[in-house]
Amino acid sequence: MRQIKQPGIGPAERVQWVECHGRRFEMPLAAGLPLLEAVRRGFAAAGFTSGVLRVDGLALGPFAYVMPALAKNREHAAFYSETFRPFGVTRIERGAMTFGQRDGMPFFHCHGVWTEAGGKRSGGHILPDDTVLAEAITLEAVGLDGAAFVAEADPETNFKLFGPVPAAFHGTSLEGRFYALRVRPNVDLAEALESFCAARGIKRAVIHGGVGSTIGAHFEDGGVVKNFATEVAIGRGGVTTVQGAEIDVALVDFSGATAAGALKRGDNPVLMTFELVLEAR
Repeated sequence: MRQIKQPGIGPAERVQWVECHGRRFEMPLAAGLPLLEAVRRGFAAAGFTSGVLRVDGLALGPFAYVMPALAKNREHAAFYSETFRPFGVTRIERGAMTFGQRDGMPFFHCHGVWTEAGGKRSGGHILPDDTVLAEAITLEAVGLDGAAFVAEADPETNFKLFGPVPAAFHGTSLEGRFYALRVRPNVDLAEALESFCAARGIKRAVIHGGVGSTIGAHFEDGGVVKNFATEVAIGRGGVTTVQGAEIDVALVDFSGATAAGALKRGDNPVLMTFELVLEAR
């Protein structure tokens, strides 16, 4: 399996996780607000401070983003491009977001693929502080109770990355069994989720959210992304004991090329990180 050497050494446990409660809900977002503030209000109105959501259909402007890029030195295995600020309204085709805290303040990690006002199709990492909602929309979200995503320094990658940590339980939700996860570098995403579920007797789980990167990508239909640095968003996915993990994604690589499809099981190792929520059913 493809591997990328990271600047540091990570823990032997390759999946960071917290079991918690959660609730699926529809999140209305108002036009004219910075995207970060709109999402913060949406989670707060439902009683949550952390969670994940799909961002398909967002209309954004002003809008700022970065793409994956080659590292400039040995401090990182890959890095980010310069900031892009397309004119007009950009429309997200497919995307996912993790919402939590960084340095004690609300923050999000969001990847997607979109079409800019001039018709250019692109994708990458949406910048929270420089992006505004151009139109009102209602999105699918999952709030977490008893766990939260918090950005912390990661010695393995030398980035500050979201990971799940235990949090106070407020009784906001008692729905099902939920697990907040971060999958670490150089392990296959599908196999990591399958092993995680098998170890806990989970026969069926639905994936919510899903933001991260893979070392290129190999798809079930034979498609291949050779460039190793990607930004990936899970569209839909799940894990069953019969079929294993089925993960449908959209991504952009460091050349700016986009791709989408079902990831091939056993052939898509994580590059830097992958955050998601599993709902056991």
